[in-house]
Amino acid sequence: MAAAESYPDGLQYHSEHDWARIEGDEATLGITWFAQDALGELVHYEPPEDGAEISKGSSYGEVESVKAVSDVIAPLSGVIVEVNQKIVAEPETVNEDPYGDGWLVRIRLSDASEADDLMDAAAYKSFVDEQ
Repeated sequence: MAAAESYPDGLQYHSEHDWARIEGDEATLGITWFAQDALGELVHYEPPEDGAEISKGSSYGEVESVKAVSDVIAPLSGVIVEVNQKIVAEPETVNEDPYGDGWLVRIRLSDASEADDLMDAAAYKSFVDEQ
């Protein structure tokens, strides 16, 4: 069952509909409720390799839904330290819990100041309402 629309405080949001939970020098990344709702039920997740470097604004994987295949765009730069293997096995988890069990990767940040360019929950909600 799909999650109810939400944009939790405490996360930071990218205009490509990705979120970041920053904890020290690491961040957990995923796609927002808006993104998973627009895509529909996810059926496949193509993750990056552990140890891969990702760059803010660039693709670091793909999600495939019953509607489309979409690149996942990094809201921050860093090195992959963990891929959520649950999403590889059960991609629909993103639809059910995009901010909890539906996270995609954890990264070690290469430039923490990039977070200054991300939106807080209120700004992202306003951005989504304009879409």
